[in-house]
Amino acid sequence: MPLVLVRNDITKMNVDAIVNAAKPTLLGGGGVDGAIHRAAGPELLAECRTLGGCERGQAKITGAYRLPCKYVIHTVGPVYEGGNHGESQVLASCYRSAMALAREYHCETVAFPLISAGVYGYPKDQALRIAVNVLSETMFETDMTVYIVVYGHDSLETGRKLFTDVAEYIDDNYVSAHTDIRDRWGIRRLINRLEEAPDRIQESEKDESCKASAFFDSEPTQKLFSARDRGQLLESPAAAMPLSLDDALRQMDESFTQMLLRKIDEKGMTDAACYKKANIDRKLFSKIRGDIHYKPSKATVLAFAIALELPLSETREMLTKAGYALSHSNKFDIIVEYFIQKGNYNIFEINEALFAFDQSLLGA
Repeated sequence: MPLVLVRNDITKMNVDAIVNAAKPTLLGGGGVDGAIHRAAGPELLAECRTLGGCERGQAKITGAYRLPCKYVIHTVGPVYEGGNHGESQVLASCYRSAMALAREYHCETVAFPLISAGVYGYPKDQALRIAVNVLSETMFETDMTVYIVVYGHDSLETGRKLFTDVAEYIDDNYVSAHTDIRDRWGIRRLINRLEEAPDRIQESEKDESCKASAFFDSEPTQKLFSARDRGQLLESPAAAMPLSLDDALRQMDESFTQMLLRKIDEKGMTDAACYKKANIDRKLFSKIRGDIHYKPSKATVLAFAIALELPLSETREMLTKAGYALSHSNKFDIIVEYFIQKGNYNIFEINEALFAFDQSLLGA
């Protein structure tokens, strides 16, 4: 079951069912509730009058009428009173009850708002955390695709500490010119310059990394490059240099699909456990498994790397198999790298951070 965060108007979602954050009477109100009733037309209110209301934490289903979906699932969330009155349990029950109805009515796609995060006052970051935790629990029970729909940039806040840490990591690693220093200059080009001026290096420094070090330590280079740029260049010179033809051919021996399946076996995972942990649709995984030369998107590769909990070196290797690389000129790459470096392989938490920074999501 892929779980997807989207910015949209929930009344515009073309899914099997949308979830309404309703009042106990089910007779309409403000916020999401009012918007859904207005978009559905008076027929929705007429059907809701026959339901006799709904208890908090429970859910009821109706037709969708003029909406682009088949059903509206109405659930009543808790009013936030400081968090010590069982609000989290009631909110979790809303998501479980709505999902139970979605399964009963054979829905393949369902869209949720952040329940209780409007006039009921539930803090948005806490409401999102409960939504993600509860909905991700069901991912091994169904192949349904679930959307969490937020409206506007101020509708979602990643946990402030995490948001700040990610922002600082981006600031520390993002190349302001939007181009990685190794791409702008290149180790190989530097070494070519060194070879044109051999008097700058000693005989013992004939290997390329030593040549590069000698060049970077020279006074002209120190003036040309900042300390951070020099460190970035020297951090992994072999990875920065173009592959030789022999190296490139050796890397072609195992395709992305072959590496993925090998890693799944090595981790002792089932296929289903892997693609669900990666937030990947079963149909997409079947395509990958069935085609040894399948060309995945970069987000898909990284989703599998996260699901397999690969360290950064193996993540880079898997990306290479698919023809990609991590770059510090790309905020998406930096954010994913941050979580891998921290050993945090929670794909939903990673997607929250990506979403907060307006980046593509992993998986779905």
